[in-house]
Amino acid sequence: MNKIIKFGESVEGYDIPVLNEREIRAAAGILFLATFISLTQIMSRNNFVPIKYVITLFLTDFIIRVFISPKYSPTLILGRLIVSNQVPEYVGAQQKKFAWIIGVLLSAMMFIFMVVVNSYSPITGLTCLICLVFLFFESAFGICLGCKFYNLFYKEKAQYCPGEICDAKSKQAIQKTSAMQLLIVLAFIIYAVLMVFLFKDQFRKHPYDLFGIFHPVQPK
Repeated sequence: MNKIIKFGESVEGYDIPVLNEREIRAAAGILFLATFISLTQIMSRNNFVPIKYVITLFLTDFIIRVFISPKYSPTLILGRLIVSNQVPEYVGAQQKKFAWIIGVLLSAMMFIFMVVVNSYSPITGLTCLICLVFLFFESAFGICLGCKFYNLFYKEKAQYCPGEICDAKSKQAIQKTSAMQLLIVLAFIIYAVLMVFLFKDQFRKHPYDLFGIFHPVQPK
């Protein structure tokens, strides 16, 4: 039973249980995509059916991760298959468990309000937004926002964080951002804002079918 209900893997060279950050990021990407697509159905068609399925599967997956073992999480298994040819990046399991407990609480709240009570409100909207942000940061940037709160609740320092961010060290030259680079980003933002104001009428025009494939001209 201990081999089944176990959080983290024992890997040679690591004195604490660890997880593969690459498959965690892949799983986060899968969940983000599913959640985002279901939300587009709400916004475009007022269809709440997909999000109910996603929330139920989301909660089930995280319950398996936290209370049984990440090894048996369906999305983490899919993530493992996707990145199986990549060299593993090991991270401490304990802070991930803390982050996923937050995921269980958020998804449980969504499940109660949207599936059980069958309602929606600013509470569900905000909770869903928080979940999306957490998943996006994990999948796109490798930043576990839930892990950031670990040190606020536990005395022992988190070990083996993604990108070794737990260890205080000076940035290498390639990681530093110059004033010129920051100005470029600022100029790009200004450029985007100006584009919205100057070309909004042009961009709102519906494009026509260039070759008449999707809307062929009907014969008279």
